[in-house]
Amino acid sequence: MKLEILVSAVNEDVDTLAERMNLQADAIIVNQCGENTYREYTYQEHRIRCYSFAERGVGLSRNNCLMRAQGDICLFADEDIIYRPGAVRAIEAEFEKNPDADMILFNMDVPEDRATYHIDGYGRVRWYNCGRYPTYSFSARTEKLREANIAFSLLFGGGARYSNGEDSLFLAECIRKGLKVFKAPVTIGKENGRPSTWFHGYNEKFFYDRGVLYHFLYGKAAFLMALRFLYKQKDVMCKEFSFREAFVLMRRGIRMEKGAGQE
Repeated sequence: MKLEILVSAVNEDVDTLAERMNLQADAIIVNQCGENTYREYTYQEHRIRCYSFAERGVGLSRNNCLMRAQGDICLFADEDIIYRPGAVRAIEAEFEKNPDADMILFNMDVPEDRATYHIDGYGRVRWYNCGRYPTYSFSARTEKLREANIAFSLLFGGGARYSNGEDSLFLAECIRKGLKVFKAPVTIGKENGRPSTWFHGYNEKFFYDRGVLYHFLYGKAAFLMALRFLYKQKDVMCKEFSFREAFVLMRRGIRMEKGAGQE
């Protein structure tokens, strides 16, 4: 079993990134910057392939990684992740213990103000609770993703039209297409906190974009899931806008114009 790490980066020094992230396997780095170049090097006997592209968009960069992946298992990553010693072996061990798993989600230590999830025990991930896991928690069997023709949305995430959610849509598509998604209470690294590329407060765009995301993510259940989301987060999110105002904005996003479909 061969694991490969797929790194999405922005304006990075790719020559030092493998060391800074403590990459413990072969890796592909897609660097969103102002040029189109390729280079590769070896870090601790691992092959590091680096693609620099002028295009922007986190979904596009992850798709560029995925289409070039050669490992049996792919582990998605961001440039600000630092892996624990033994992380790759721990991931491989979970797939060996669970041969039925097409995809396994792992824990990552993150700053408290950025934490959206924590895995406390083993279990399946379903469509109704897949909306809180970030991409850097994902590991998957590469061929299973390709057989199901799964890719990241180009509409959502940093550098795209709508603020975030490409991770939730990707995971939901995996589940809808029959992949068996599990979670494991194993911490594989930490996020070295950085300023967000998309979050600028709980403003009008945040709630509208979240509504658009729920339109694609939950379909007919979007309104109910929006109410559930706001009720659980109202003490944090409903300060600049009231609960009602926030829901009106999300409802407007859910009812977005027909034809603005997912790319």
